[in-house]
Amino acid sequence: MKLTTPIIAAGLSTIAGAALAQTPVLTVYTYDSFASDWGPGPQVELAFEEVCGCDLQFTATGDGAALLSRLRLEGSRSEADIVLGLDTNLIAAADEAGLMQPHGMDATGLTLPIEWDDENFMPFDWGYFAFVHRQTLEDVPTSFEELAASDVSIVIQDPRSSTPGLGLLMWVQHAYGDERASEIWEGLADNVVTVTPGWSEAYGLFLDGEADMVLSYTTSPAYHLIAEEDDSYTAAPFTEGHYMQVEVGGILATADNVELAQQFMEFMVSAAFQEVIPTTNWMYPAALPTDALPDGFETLIQPDQSLIFSSTGAAEVREDALATWQNALSQ
Repeated sequence: MKLTTPIIAAGLSTIAGAALAQTPVLTVYTYDSFASDWGPGPQVELAFEEVCGCDLQFTATGDGAALLSRLRLEGSRSEADIVLGLDTNLIAAADEAGLMQPHGMDATGLTLPIEWDDENFMPFDWGYFAFVHRQTLEDVPTSFEELAASDVSIVIQDPRSSTPGLGLLMWVQHAYGDERASEIWEGLADNVVTVTPGWSEAYGLFLDGEADMVLSYTTSPAYHLIAEEDDSYTAAPFTEGHYMQVEVGGILATADNVELAQQFMEFMVSAAFQEVIPTTNWMYPAALPTDALPDGFETLIQPDQSLIFSSTGAAEVREDALATWQNALSQ
């Protein structure tokens, strides 16, 4: 027995290792809050692994815009099969870099308020950028001009690493154009307490009382209302309208298991994935009707006007908008 026991143990270990090796792995690059314990990641992982017979592994890499930077840096060496969390302001840059491949899916089941026909990316959620504040804030600004003229303090995100930060640039650019965007940013410069790398850091500072308002989403107050039973937060409606964000997923050109990646893309727009979004990512799901939203979402503000650049339009104005922002905040 003393001779055979190690042999048996080694054999069992080999069998277990072989079984593990046969389990396909799907690697998904996403942003920090999606993969966090309180984000959609854990529920999505559990639900997908029940149907795929695979090991779904999320790799968190900062905020949304940082995803693109990492994929560009890694190039053909990337271990990612799927990227989840770019948005319409970034997908043209991802296409131009040759990072993606077609998903081959039908977009007819989507419930977005805009048409969708991108061959490389499919949306999984959407929302409107907004400045969130406590109900106790007095003299709440209702436009960028009012905000710039006020003493209200704000926390925003860096557009070079964060999709909300980039969304704010697009919001100002769409609302005011080249001629007035610089004027608006110069006026906002003294309202900005700090610029954070990502959304989580900014929202945390706001909750800690470091600023009166934070750049977030019209849907953010739903978290406080539903998860915390706290109705003291709201979003300020802006007369210029609100810029829309559509978050997307896509298959990398260098994906190791394209068939499994395509299965995940189909799962991404299924009810099992979509029903998780409202109360974990606190956004509107891209493939569920509005009457499927949880109670509390009906209390959110609804923009009078939706603003959005096409993916190519966002790419065309991005560098100039970024330069305008940097110049204004560096003075």
